[in-house]
Amino acid sequence: MSQKPLRVGVVMDDIAHLTYKKDTTLAMLWSAQERGWSLHYMEQEDLHLRDGRAHARMCDLTAFRDPNNWYELGEPEIRPLGELDVILMRKDPPVDAQFLHAVHLLGFAEREGVLVVNPTRALLECNEKLFAQQFPQCCAPTVVSCNEEVLRAFHAEHGDVIFKPLDGMGGSGIFHVQPDGRNLGAIIEMLTERGRCQIMAQRYIPEIKDGDTRILLVEGEPVPYGLARVPMAGETRGNLAAGGTGVSRELTARDYWLIEQVQPMIREKGLMFVGLDVIGDYITEINVTSPTCVREIDDQRGTDIAGLLMEAIERRRAQSGAK
Repeated sequence: MSQKPLRVGVVMDDIAHLTYKKDTTLAMLWSAQERGWSLHYMEQEDLHLRDGRAHARMCDLTAFRDPNNWYELGEPEIRPLGELDVILMRKDPPVDAQFLHAVHLLGFAEREGVLVVNPTRALLECNEKLFAQQFPQCCAPTVVSCNEEVLRAFHAEHGDVIFKPLDGMGGSGIFHVQPDGRNLGAIIEMLTERGRCQIMAQRYIPEIKDGDTRILLVEGEPVPYGLARVPMAGETRGNLAAGGTGVSRELTARDYWLIEQVQPMIREKGLMFVGLDVIGDYITEINVTSPTCVREIDDQRGTDIAGLLMEAIERRRAQSGAK
């Protein structure tokens, strides 16, 4: 579709320390490069603003399918982000002040016509745990508060409750409090930082034993296979980063119903690549910052999810009449 090779920037964590076997960003880089597109590497700290124009210290990047040597970087050079056609924002959470500042800077590149994936406005608006709460019909009973009384009352009502921070990732900071309420006060005190930070309490979903399923959407359309991340014995967290095992499965009728509930808003916000986290019948998160699990699904199902995203990028640019 493209009339000329695209110039693709990527903002990511240190490429030298990624996990070659399962890194989703690497799949995106390979797919872009195989289309003849040039790659330009940046880390979050490389972005800056000068006279109202976003710049970055960036390096030309070549990506290889070699577990011992998966990248080569050229010499760093400060260049305007407006010289790029596309920027993949692939910095992992947490969504802290530094992340948000970087997203604001990428917004200046968007104003020059650069396609940022995902769009900066959506990245700023869509906290991954709170975004799901815009669809209460899809979620288990939930409360968000920093007030100990409110959180204790929720536990008293539901008995078996998960407490978690709003900005965590990879299963960090998640606590399962059973009906006996053991350590409840200490957990609330720690997570809320003594009543200063909002946290989420959610009724425990026992189907977690069968896995926390990641469902990927490209331009709102689901990949027909999810990745069930099954917890280790004795764990309540299915996250791969917490030791879970990834097993691909076909989507169920309930999964497709959940997808139908969120599709209109995902499309309205222009979100190109989204990961739904589903436990049993419920969405627990809608991931928009740096969704993963592409490599595991591709390896087990023979799909090419990154390729679907690159095709969507070409379509989006064609529709916008991009330079």
